[in-house]
Amino acid sequence: MQPGLPTETRPLRGDERQREVAQRRVEELRDVINAHDYRYYVLDSPEVTDAEYDALMRELRQLEAEFPELILPESPTQRVGGRPTELFAPVQHRLPMRSLDNAFSDEELAAWAARVERRLGARTDCVCELKIDGLAVSLTYEDGALVRAATRGDGLVGEDITANVRTMRSVPMRLRGKGLPRVLEVRGEIYLPVKAFERLNAELTGRGERPFANPRNGAAGSIRQKDPAVTASRPLRLWCYALGFAEGVTVSRHSEALDFLKHLGLPVNPELKRVRTLKEAQDFCAYWQAHRHDVDYEIDGAVVKVDALEQQRELGETSRAPRWAIAFKFPPEERTTLVKSISVNTGRTGKVTPFAVLEPVRVSGATVTYATLHNEEEVRRRDVREGDTVIVRRAGEVIPEVVGPVLSKRPPDARPWRFPKKCPACGTKLVREEGEADWRCPNRVGCPSQAIEWLFHFASRGAMDIEHLGYVTGMQLLEQGLVKDPADIFFLTAEQLGQLPNTGEKSVGNLLSAIESARHRPLWRLLVGLNIRHVGPFAARLLTQRFPSMDALRQLSLDELQSVQGIGPRIAQSLHTWLQQPENTRLLDKLRRGGVQLQDEAPATEPSATGPLSGKAVVITGELETLSREEATQAAEAAGARVTSSVSKSTAFVVVGARPGTKYDKAQALGIETVDEQEFLRRLGRSRPLH
Repeated sequence: MQPGLPTETRPLRGDERQREVAQRRVEELRDVINAHDYRYYVLDSPEVTDAEYDALMRELRQLEAEFPELILPESPTQRVGGRPTELFAPVQHRLPMRSLDNAFSDEELAAWAARVERRLGARTDCVCELKIDGLAVSLTYEDGALVRAATRGDGLVGEDITANVRTMRSVPMRLRGKGLPRVLEVRGEIYLPVKAFERLNAELTGRGERPFANPRNGAAGSIRQKDPAVTASRPLRLWCYALGFAEGVTVSRHSEALDFLKHLGLPVNPELKRVRTLKEAQDFCAYWQAHRHDVDYEIDGAVVKVDALEQQRELGETSRAPRWAIAFKFPPEERTTLVKSISVNTGRTGKVTPFAVLEPVRVSGATVTYATLHNEEEVRRRDVREGDTVIVRRAGEVIPEVVGPVLSKRPPDARPWRFPKKCPACGTKLVREEGEADWRCPNRVGCPSQAIEWLFHFASRGAMDIEHLGYVTGMQLLEQGLVKDPADIFFLTAEQLGQLPNTGEKSVGNLLSAIESARHRPLWRLLVGLNIRHVGPFAARLLTQRFPSMDALRQLSLDELQSVQGIGPRIAQSLHTWLQQPENTRLLDKLRRGGVQLQDEAPATEPSATGPLSGKAVVITGELETLSREEATQAAEAAGARVTSSVSKSTAFVVVGARPGTKYDKAQALGIETVDEQEFLRRLGRSRPLH
């Protein structure tokens, strides 16, 4: 460097000149890639092919690897590799994320509009939007950069999902434009496109993993992964639907706020309409109810919002929902399709269930090819025959079932279907106990169908929760004679597992680690996994709260079992019979030799006698956003409630999630109080679920 030469005009060394050229190219590549993301995800008008886009990303990664000091947090290459240690930490929302009240008919929508008009003293313009069936999230940008993403949670406190959301290409890491707000919070819905959901389920099934029930579950399960790389592999998308906290942003209408978000490069659903009359709002809802499959994402209704923000403030909110918006919910979807054949399947308890093999049809977000027919009596009562055109729906929007045949389309040669006399898996003669509707295969030990279903159930999340032990791996273990019953799992060696097809050293290590963790599960999980008829998670928890060891349970008389509150004669008899059978004693002894914990280290928490829900009977229906059914049950019990499986006059209230089943209808008919998840959590005092 020449003495006295000003710094800004000194000649650049070769490496400095190279770095300056690289910096300019890196900045150019980031701008170009972000612009292509904007055109693809916001404008739906891509200008380059996937191969051309990938080439730009490869060049940017190569330059950043060569000059790591040029890497910025908002670079498109930094979507994967966030701080997973912060995942799911509590996040306090700046403004509450309220749920919405529902309308299920034109009359209920009209009643809401009348209340709004009465409170305002005048009619008002509204905005109609599609109700995306996904996972509600909050995104926070500071000076244009994405700094935080959180789930809705209980509306006041959510969970940090920043590292996972950063992997989504539809979420801009940096907002477009200049003069960006110091702080901007945006509300949106993360979802899985239907075609992407079907591809994902096919991949999961191919790997022997359990598929998702619907796109909403797929989105929630994908965003709540502990490893952001898994989330990155899932084709999640985002629609933004509201402006939350915003510093220095001045808009007077909700519709203006949505235009502002789109201007910043955020994806806003284009299928919205500003309306001036109730009739226009009702027409919007009716149109989309009839055309819900015209878009490649699931919608379960429409949302109507007062447009003027000043009027929104005037209308205010209740403790759980704004008065200025309402969700118009579509009724459960029913479709018609053809019954190609009727067959039966033997389950883990020996129950033989008839099912219809259908011409594939899309129902409530999933392609349905099989539907349950429940039992022989139901097939006869509904008179479903092979070759029939039938009405299909998903019970609770989850389990496909046949409602009944369209008799006008029945082929003249269709014959009544007859239930088989022998098990389709092992050929054993079926039996049916007096007073029961179900036929069963009594060959519990030798039936291959019962064996694989039991093994899969034992390893499932609801029982022993053994990760990496899916259906395909279980089938391979059985076929190679490495496992005959679930206890054999705990004697498997790395050498044996290494013999399985397509199993590498890492996969073997992961499975052995998961098996070791399963040795120390709570006793109630083992009780569920043992496949005892009528003993589900609820009964298992009640029993192990009183008797926290398997030895204690084995010594109980039938009367002592029935003395446990919530355990009826059927459960008590089934468990008592199971515990007395010699083959089950041998199974428990084998589990003990395999290192499985047959008693709880400390007694499980008993229902609180003084908790906020003490003595109340509670029913849970539908899918909750922040809690699994199991977690919700545990939280309610910890607060003193008694969670029951059916609605009756003694039910205190029913917790209603997304896609509720017939329990919701019964609660309405009996006049039983229904509450949403937010209100349920409030009544719990936001109790943490038991683990």
